[in-house]
Amino acid sequence: MSNIILLIIIIALCIVPSITCHEFEVNGKVLELDESNFDAAISSFDLIFVDFYAPWCGHCKRLSPQLDEAAPMLSGLKKPVVIAKIDADKYSRIAKKYEIDGFPTLKIFMNGVPTDYYGPRKADMLVRYLRKFVAPDVTVLESDSGITEFVEAAGTSFPIFIGVGLDESALSNLAIKFKKNAWFSVAKDFSEKTMDLYELNTVPALVALHPNFNDQNIFYGPFEDKSVEEFIQQNLLPLTLPITGESLKLLKDDKRKIVLTIVEDETHHESKEFIKLMVRRAFTAKIKNLKSHFSLKDSEMER
Repeated sequence: MSNIILLIIIIALCIVPSITCHEFEVNGKVLELDESNFDAAISSFDLIFVDFYAPWCGHCKRLSPQLDEAAPMLSGLKKPVVIAKIDADKYSRIAKKYEIDGFPTLKIFMNGVPTDYYGPRKADMLVRYLRKFVAPDVTVLESDSGITEFVEAAGTSFPIFIGVGLDESALSNLAIKFKKNAWFSVAKDFSEKTMDLYELNTVPALVALHPNFNDQNIFYGPFEDKSVEEFIQQNLLPLTLPITGESLKLLKDDKRKIVLTIVEDETHHESKEFIKLMVRRAFTAKIKNLKSHFSLKDSEMER
């Protein structure tokens, strides 16, 4: 009997902490990988953020301390996120496999599947961004204060969808589908204060928020997957937004018309006034239910 018990304990130790089996010690530090252990690392962690860098790259050198700062915060989460890096200039086989053609290239591996990362690189924002990937698909909110805390914690990197008076089953499938793109929650217990805050006429309702752009839209149904998915897709981006690597990808996937505005310097008075004009016109188009998007981009080109 004692031999059987010992065998069970050994197996359990190897299965649960996969880090131990593959001899990866995270301890809040950035893992330095090479060709001999890269594949094992990717398969060992549910979510691993990888920096494909080159030692001579200036951008890589500036990014490195940010990753060092973020690593202990991410490893301390209930569902830890591991940060790793590999010299993709030296280990060309890995670089070729993942089509690395510039430095640094950042990728998120979820259950071994890579996704390009174009989000913020400052430690605090990086932590907030990556924390989303290990959060529940749909967060259940049970008070007005819970709603406020959820919105504040979600930050401004992703759109936020709040199903006020909805059951989580109404969003569960779509929350999984769009997990990489947005925060999802349902508010089950709330007061008139929440109704007033989000200007709701009735419930149930699905509220789409872009806190960074002061943009909000409301959907009152029907709460069928097809209709809800269309609303979500139309609200993954705000009416106006700056061009970034991530927003370009979202714009590429968006089926609506796009108006691109190019300004020489967004801080100039004329540029600010022009942007305000485009925002007003975008809002007018929204009211008229025209499915259009307006994007802003800095450029050194003359207007």
